[in-house]
Amino acid sequence: MQPADPEHSLLRPDRRRLLGGALAAALPALSPPAAVAAASGPLQVGGLPVTCNLTLPVACVARAAANKGSAGPRFEFEYAKYNGWPEIKESLMAGRIQAAYMLAPLVMDLADKKIPVKIVSLGHRSGAVIMVRSDSAYKRFKDLTGKRIAIPSRFAVDFLFLRKMLAQEGMTPKDIQIVEMPPPDMPAALYAKAVDAYCTGEPFGAAAQRAGYARALRMTRDEWRNYICCVLTVREELIRDNRTLVQDLVNHVLGAGQWLDQQQENRNKAVAIAAGRKYFNQDPNIIKFVMENPTDRVTYGDLRMIRAEFEELMQLSIEAGTIKSPVAYEKYMDESFARAARPTTITL
Repeated sequence: MQPADPEHSLLRPDRRRLLGGALAAALPALSPPAAVAAASGPLQVGGLPVTCNLTLPVACVARAAANKGSAGPRFEFEYAKYNGWPEIKESLMAGRIQAAYMLAPLVMDLADKKIPVKIVSLGHRSGAVIMVRSDSAYKRFKDLTGKRIAIPSRFAVDFLFLRKMLAQEGMTPKDIQIVEMPPPDMPAALYAKAVDAYCTGEPFGAAAQRAGYARALRMTRDEWRNYICCVLTVREELIRDNRTLVQDLVNHVLGAGQWLDQQQENRNKAVAIAAGRKYFNQDPNIIKFVMENPTDRVTYGDLRMIRAEFEELMQLSIEAGTIKSPVAYEKYMDESFARAARPTTITL
């Protein structure tokens, strides 16, 4: 693997010292957030280089292809790459981007704090893993008592997944040491033994697993089949000013999800798209590993927004202390686009 570029790392200085030279075992370097286009240009949609966001690159490419051969509306979507949730949250809050794939509990919290954002679609299901070193003796969470475990954010549904797994063995987060860390830095941290385990979305579990120094302790595909994490979120002024554009984006995301789950050949095409410098800028073999080991490690075909699932996420977030009190469903959700959706037929 290519060495990670410390200049691009979003770790705090103490974490940089902790990792030292071990970043050589990390994923290929990822670029900083993409520059945000002018309001008159393409709609920039923020996302992380994680396979939970894979429907976004597919939607962008499919819409660009449609623009070349259609006399209809010529909308444009552009993927704006970020390495961490705090940065993407700040850009969305400040209006530097109008749309993004976001953590569902984080959107609930933002809406409750009167930030004008709404969830308009899911982006995936499943896709989170808890990784430990291959040479470790860890089999159960009891074995991780007192150990350092990295998560992307306390607002991440990955953290709720970790809490679920701890609870199964009568444990709480107080029984472990939790470290917040951008997902791209996690494989290097595990390799360096700076953490004993990490919980995140793919492909950052697959990267270490494929490299041979990590194995999955738990996967959402086995433990939480209806798991959702990343949701397509837009600012309310975009809904107000350009509903047609938002609907077209939702149609393409839903179409991309169906296309991805139709056949492996489509997933192979998606791997080639996402691996490019314009999108995830990752080794295609790592993304392909996620798509095949097993094939339902992440799924995209069922992107229904089910109120009970979001209310479960909220209750888990309240128990975790990341959301202080219940947030009205209508405050953070706009189901109108999903109800009106006609998933685009993807022909890539």
